[in-house]
Amino acid sequence: MNTPAGPTASPVQTVTSAASPTPPAIPDQPPPTSGAAGETCVEGWVTPETGTRDARSPVAWIRKVSPFPGEAVVVDMRLFLGDESPYSDKNYLENIRRWYVKLYAVDDISYQGRFIVEERRFGTGVVAVAPYDTTGFTSPDWIGFQFEEGAEPEAYEGLPGAWDGIAYDFVLGGAGLTIPGLPGEVVGCLDGT
Repeated sequence: MNTPAGPTASPVQTVTSAASPTPPAIPDQPPPTSGAAGETCVEGWVTPETGTRDARSPVAWIRKVSPFPGEAVVVDMRLFLGDESPYSDKNYLENIRRWYVKLYAVDDISYQGRFIVEERRFGTGVVAVAPYDTTGFTSPDWIGFQFEEGAEPEAYEGLPGAWDGIAYDFVLGGAGLTIPGLPGEVVGCLDGT
């Protein structure tokens, strides 16, 4: 998503060589498939039914932004709705559809991560990525990438694939952004992830 340019301070480091990947941890029990509405997850969340557009679309967007070979194994997926961060009274910034996706690539186990994909009236895209072995919605795990024209994709330590743009802390803001990436009304939708 395009955002205004600003200072480029970021705790994220570019890496030139990848560590030997370890097989991704798979939970002993399947994750829950729904979560109740509450103060920090206003409409609750659900796991989309396998094979539906809601299950396929976020994986396709992840593959488009940061390609990986072969099939993906989705370990966890949640779909939830909420407003823009910060809140706006513009109706096109209400009821943004968001997916939390944890996956790895079967043909390249070094490609393993957690992603947030947003669908708005004017576009869809991956807005943040975190290392596979992290949990919840905490800083500095979640990294967003601010649009920068002409940026070349780069690898970042702990993140799968390569990403273009200016890296910033998606939880706290940064790189010129002073707002969190998710509004308080939906951060709880990632509890237990």
